[in-house]
Amino acid sequence: DEFISSPPRKTVRFGGTLTEVLLKYEKGDTTDFELLKHQLSDPDIKDAQIINWLHEFRASVAYLTKELEQLVSILLKLPWLRRSREVVEEYLGFLGNLVSAQTVHLRPCLRMIVSQFVPPRITIREDDVDISDSDDDDENLSDNFNTCHRALQTVATYVPSTPQFLMPILVENFPFINKSERTLECYVHNLLRVTVYLPTLRLPILELIIEKLLKLDVSTPQQDIEDAEETANNPDNEEKSTEEGLFDMEEDEERKGDKAVSSTSERMAHPLAERLDILMTILFSYIKDICHVGGKLDIDRTKDLYRDLVSVFDKLILPTHASCHVQYFMFYICSFKLGLAEAFLDHLWKKLRDPNNPSVIRQSAGSYIGSFLARAKFIPVVTVKACLDLLVNWLHKYIDNQDTGANAYCDVALHGPFYSTCQAAFYTLVFRHKQLLDGNLRKGLSYLQSLNFERIVMCQLNPLKICIPSIVNLFAAITRKYQLVFCYTIIERNNRQFIPVVRSGTGGDLVQTCTNPLDSFFPFDPYILKRSKKTIDPLYQFWEELSAEDLENLKKPIEKGTSEDEDDDFLRGETPQNDGVVGIAPNSYESNTRSPVSSIGSPSDCFVLYPQ
Repeated sequence: DEFISSPPRKTVRFGGTLTEVLLKYEKGDTTDFELLKHQLSDPDIKDAQIINWLHEFRASVAYLTKELEQLVSILLKLPWLRRSREVVEEYLGFLGNLVSAQTVHLRPCLRMIVSQFVPPRITIREDDVDISDSDDDDENLSDNFNTCHRALQTVATYVPSTPQFLMPILVENFPFINKSERTLECYVHNLLRVTVYLPTLRLPILELIIEKLLKLDVSTPQQDIEDAEETANNPDNEEKSTEEGLFDMEEDEERKGDKAVSSTSERMAHPLAERLDILMTILFSYIKDICHVGGKLDIDRTKDLYRDLVSVFDKLILPTHASCHVQYFMFYICSFKLGLAEAFLDHLWKKLRDPNNPSVIRQSAGSYIGSFLARAKFIPVVTVKACLDLLVNWLHKYIDNQDTGANAYCDVALHGPFYSTCQAAFYTLVFRHKQLLDGNLRKGLSYLQSLNFERIVMCQLNPLKICIPSIVNLFAAITRKYQLVFCYTIIERNNRQFIPVVRSGTGGDLVQTCTNPLDSFFPFDPYILKRSKKTIDPLYQFWEELSAEDLENLKKPIEKGTSEDEDDDFLRGETPQNDGVVGIAPNSYESNTRSPVSSIGSPSDCFVLYPQ
């Protein structure tokens, strides 16, 4: 009777209550404790058993001190995410009780949660050999991630110092770039979700993500991406490169499923470019979602995010040479409101003119100003003119200060920021001259004449010798067409000699160089990642190839300055050809003057030959 009337035990278990087991363990009796660990580690443990154990543990968290971290570690390895809703709720309650009573276990709890930010791996073994290792394409993955974020929020609620302990763990767990695209995608997406409910971590998380993207970007030159695309589009070439094979090691085996086949045309052939493309798409989506509420731009939220992104830009992007794509996060957020674009230009301008900044930073700021003014379709002509005024006035003041001094000679080491600013002004004029002259030609010409480019071009510092030849020649052609300044006499004079760079720090030695003297690049050259370029293209000013009429105008013979009867054998073939301004330069400069090499949509290299 007594047996029949007693309530049935909910689960099969051995040993006494949890409190009894833990008290025995404290006294040195480990038998029941080892049995407890064995039961918790059982891979076939049932939901009801987990719930019962967790219920007891929640009532006994006071006993779970640092000495029992091995037991806590087993609890943190329980397969709770893919269980019933009851198990999940009980586990979340246990985590809250544990970290509030025993903060010594905060880090292990955070590590456990963050480890779930990527899809689990499924390994199939045959004869002790892994024959398949791919992401688990679990349809409940999104729900699992939601639960992880609930867990993190629960922990943060009980322990206010959670963010400072969480950040190092997020850094440690960032997947290597040879992990599958899906793994990287999920981890970055989850990091960005953390910034929504832990806003103090937004800046360090953005720094972390953009730093990783930057490493991907600089290790994937644009020429390599274009070559990979060309190879992939060539049906005769079926061999995969060694590099592709290397980075495909951990690719999803299931990539050829319906989902992948449908987006084949959007896949990048270069494996690292494919990862970068996916992650840039996520970053652009994040920026858009943060800045817009209910489809409308939220000014305050946008300003806050802009400040964080400018901070990351200053720390990581501006000092990095020749990144191709990552910097477009600034281009994108500035497109939301003209005030942001103007603020960004003002920020760069302050960097450029501040003599306390390193020369390399000032030159980089100059490159960004020129490229941004030229390429951002959302910047109106009035802003372009305002920026040109600032740049050109600064150049004239610089010339005033230098032209009569001891350093009034052509030297990149001494005058790098000056040459960078010249190139920014020339580049802006090349791209924007039609808009500057549109509407009222006389007024437009009067404005361009007021900039007095002739003085800049003719000064002792000789910027035409240092700036990239493709830009110099287009600038020369345009300014000749509108009779603003005649550059060809100077270009010819520069071409009569090699390009020596005088390094004052090396005792005045002449260093012969056949590279781009400024080592400059255009940070907003055409964006070629297939998915994410859909966000950028509508905002982007592509280079318009010159029409037949434009070419005809640029080919008009020069009336003064040079004589066509000169018999200088050296000059023949070495001077810029006035009747062929637009063409590819077949010389050692070709690999150094296009930024990046063979970029579609940039001004082509103009015909400027330098002695070999």
